[in-house]
Amino acid sequence: MLAAPGPLIFWHVATAVAAVAAVFGDPRFDYRLLLVGSVLPMLDAVTGGRWIMHTLAFSVGLVVVVMLATIGRRDVRRRWLALPIGTLLYLVFSASWNDAATFWWPAGGWGVLGDQDVPFVERPLVVTAGLEVAGLALVIWGWRRARLSEQRRRDELLSEGRLDFVVN
Repeated sequence: MLAAPGPLIFWHVATAVAAVAAVFGDPRFDYRLLLVGSVLPMLDAVTGGRWIMHTLAFSVGLVVVVMLATIGRRDVRRRWLALPIGTLLYLVFSASWNDAATFWWPAGGWGVLGDQDVPFVERPLVVTAGLEVAGLALVIWGWRRARLSEQRRRDELLSEGRLDFVVN
């Protein structure tokens, strides 16, 4: 089958936002950092294969760095925890655990990094297209649910990272 031409942007962004909104439900959560974290591991493609950002160790290490760097600063911690949450959700929604040696690195050995393609490279085109369409549908649903057609709500998202999903 044909390989996918590129990464799943809508899929990762939409599933991360939907998961956080469903689990945390906190309108003060910084969705801007979540969005960055949800696509950050795609930078591994620059190395030519799955590397450090496709490991659980990277995301856990990022959590540790945020926790240590924000001791005594609860509001800053709340904001910056969104970044490692995003990278963890990338691992979930890209099915990175399918490559156990990379996912569990360094437990699987030090030399396994870069051996496998980044997940978006190895998917069949029809799967990639289907996931992106599903992601785009979720983005549209979320846009409407968060009423982002209102300027004030878009401004809150851009300036504070806030999304307030309206439940009917």
